[in-house]
Amino acid sequence: MKQRDIKMMTPTTIGLIVVMAAGALVAVYRLFKGLGAATNLNNLWPWGFWIGMDVLGGVAMAAGGFIIAGAVYILNWKKYKPIVRPAILNAFFGYVLAATAIFFDMGQSFRIWHPVVMWQVNSIMFIVAIHVVLYTTTLGAESSPMLFERLKMMGAYRFMNAIMVPIVLFGVLLSTLHQSSLGAVYLIIPSKLSPLWYSSRLPYLFLVSAVFMGLSMVSFETILSSRLFNHPLPVEILRGLARGSLIVAGFYFILKVWDLVAGPGIGAAFAGSFTANMYLLEMVIGVMLPLVLLAMPKYRTGINSIFSVNLLVIVGVLINRMNVGIFGLAEYASRFGVDYFPSLMELILTAAFIAFAFFGFKVSAKYLNLFPETEH
Repeated sequence: MKQRDIKMMTPTTIGLIVVMAAGALVAVYRLFKGLGAATNLNNLWPWGFWIGMDVLGGVAMAAGGFIIAGAVYILNWKKYKPIVRPAILNAFFGYVLAATAIFFDMGQSFRIWHPVVMWQVNSIMFIVAIHVVLYTTTLGAESSPMLFERLKMMGAYRFMNAIMVPIVLFGVLLSTLHQSSLGAVYLIIPSKLSPLWYSSRLPYLFLVSAVFMGLSMVSFETILSSRLFNHPLPVEILRGLARGSLIVAGFYFILKVWDLVAGPGIGAAFAGSFTANMYLLEMVIGVMLPLVLLAMPKYRTGINSIFSVNLLVIVGVLINRMNVGIFGLAEYASRFGVDYFPSLMELILTAAFIAFAFFGFKVSAKYLNLFPETEH
């Protein structure tokens, strides 16, 4: 399907616009009425669904951008060049939405710019904030050649391509640090987070799981976009991503088991409590099943099976982020008789973020030189 054949005003697009409009209303209500009126957050649950899903989960899903960009521009793996533009663009959307979620989750939203000029280098929160600012800007720079190409600004297009390698190298460094620093944030609450997830190795676990998620997310979006926009499916690229996922899955499994044994012990995962069951759910869906399936050649080479494994990994890592950001805090909060479940407004705003990402990708596919068949 050529760009001119992509129809914008389809029932799906209209549905996305409706969800985004609902999210915009919630956003306005949140800004005028405050967090207490729009969310179910409280002093014992200061971070909830927006942080667990939109920030921790969204940033993990954006990891494919630095992985594929690094493979193409730094390691010179030209095999993956056809998917580098969509991967970077999706990462850009992921970081924009994560930054937007942070904006709405802050008590004083319009002070979000403070870390840019008020540096607190000894604060892990400052490190996370400045990484979001710098890497979102870097992803914008990495995506800019498509825009310059569309606008016929060939001088700017050639200039950005000429400096792309150092930009990507800086982006890989930033993203690596940011993925791990999100895990490091939760090291400041040892008395609140369940021992099933609290560990000095949490930054490494966040980084490795983000790489796992990134590979699967790129594969997932490649298959999905080929079906939606009817462009050729890069089968060998997908199989290469599946092989990479198998290696990362094995390493992640070993790291998780080691962390469990060295921490609360294997028995803690089978205690029968809510948190223990959530830990097992995360391990089965997001680690063990993908590892077993990817170890079998037929699941590593068939497109439908690769797509299914991608879904398992995405859901599993999202459960992990929700476990760390929400469910792992349940036992602590229950001691004070406090519980948390996201409000309808929290769910609507998150749905609007996701709808915006899908809508933005479709607009980009329509008007930018996004896919390999439009590059030649």
